[in-house]
Amino acid sequence: MSVTVIMRMMILLAAATLAACSGGGGGGAPAPPSGGGSGWQQGVFLSASTFQNQCQTLDENNFLRSYSDDTYLWYDEITDRDPAGFGDTLAYFDQLRTLADSPTAAPGKCMAGFNGAPRDLSSCKDKFHFTFDTDAWLQLSQSGVSVNYGATWVILASSPPREVVVAYTELNTPATDPAVNLSRGARLISIDNEPVIDGDPDILNAGLFPSSVGETHDFEVQDLNSQTTRPVSITAGAFASDPVQNVSVIDTPTGKVGYMLFNDHIATAEQALIDAINLLNAGQGIDDLVLDIRYNGGGFLAIASELAYMIAGANPTTAQTFELLQFNDKHLVFDPVTGQTILPIPFYNVTQGQPFNGNNGVAGQALPSLDLQRVYVITGPGTCSASEAIMNGLRGVNVDVIQIGSTTCGKPYGFYPTDNCGTTYFTIQFRGINAMNFGDYTDGFQPSTIDDGMANVLGCAVTDDFTKPLGDAAENRLEVALAYRNGQGCIAPAAASPGLLGKPGTSLWATDGIVPKSLWHTNRIYRR
Repeated sequence: MSVTVIMRMMILLAAATLAACSGGGGGGAPAPPSGGGSGWQQGVFLSASTFQNQCQTLDENNFLRSYSDDTYLWYDEITDRDPAGFGDTLAYFDQLRTLADSPTAAPGKCMAGFNGAPRDLSSCKDKFHFTFDTDAWLQLSQSGVSVNYGATWVILASSPPREVVVAYTELNTPATDPAVNLSRGARLISIDNEPVIDGDPDILNAGLFPSSVGETHDFEVQDLNSQTTRPVSITAGAFASDPVQNVSVIDTPTGKVGYMLFNDHIATAEQALIDAINLLNAGQGIDDLVLDIRYNGGGFLAIASELAYMIAGANPTTAQTFELLQFNDKHLVFDPVTGQTILPIPFYNVTQGQPFNGNNGVAGQALPSLDLQRVYVITGPGTCSASEAIMNGLRGVNVDVIQIGSTTCGKPYGFYPTDNCGTTYFTIQFRGINAMNFGDYTDGFQPSTIDDGMANVLGCAVTDDFTKPLGDAAENRLEVALAYRNGQGCIAPAAASPGLLGKPGTSLWATDGIVPKSLWHTNRIYRR
């Protein structure tokens, strides 16, 4: 599935009609390899290597069947189906998952979505089963490059009356060209003459998420605090995201507070985070840090570990577990993908050399650190996976995490990207727990009046604020974080200046939304 197709699901919820039901797998004597027939025997599996890189549909299906039975976290909840019954490998892969409900879903709701009812993966225990074209995956994961305008949208309402505004932009992209000049909080009124509020979703999606470089679409935009609209034409290009932005030091009466917007755990973030920490350490340093990961859906887990170390320093993290991966019950000692002994992931104090732009990066470079015993973390519903691992890992070694914002998405699971015949598959293979053996936050971390060491985190529930730039001390969430640090508790943020209304009954300074990102950007990825 391409990056564009994945993101185009966001304006209108997609419905799936593939039939499926839950069931179990098993072991047994090897089945014969594919050839004149499938050779399928229910519950009997050859090694996945028997079929790997054969690149015929039946062989690909057999590879995925064996690989899933061996490595999938909930392998015993997969219904074992004859791979010869599927002429489309992606359709077969879609079946190789559990259909159990999430802890908060109505019984049977997940399975109903695979039996013809509108599919809502939020009701499923496994929400995160997906694929990428391998070339697109390598380009995106190693460089952050994708086809885009340089603007990240937030969807405040995905069905009529719809509403879409700008969450943030990237420098030196079409979105920030003087002729376009998009900025946070700008509302999209129409796309290619189709009204956003109730127009054709196919036209809207095609404009929001261009599929090719050079593609041009016409937008009608209403800037923040403007009563008029203006037309702009934007041409898509291939751009890398800037994962670390708005690094600054805020002077307060009680000390210097660092602020950092961290948007993606991609390979280029490794050096960008080092540069940000060095900047915050410059001069007299800082007394506290506000880490803004409200739009950070995840990525490489190693980068999460590096950042956690750079926040806390050596004292609480030396010889401590950042995260321990737990695989299925077939693999209690050895990692099923690498074959190595399962050992805790430490708080990395040197660079791991994340690959980017065809290079392997620089491994072994000593990381700087802020040596803080406390961090204020700004979160939203798009804070997922590797971002949640930062919070969980630090809490596991008794670093105080103060959560300001909304409940996170709840993704304690992860994958090894696995290529076969030009498609990279992501099937849940492990869950992660911290040094206190906690990792059960499938419904997300929630700001609370107490910190119970589990899913309730000390802090304040604060909705997003699109009327101020990210990093502005008057922006709702940062304002509350600074006030909480100053001993004022969970204050009510100051009312926003008069401006655009959001969805009916709500204003742009008191709402949350969905930030469409590729599934790669919303997960926990582990390197071989």
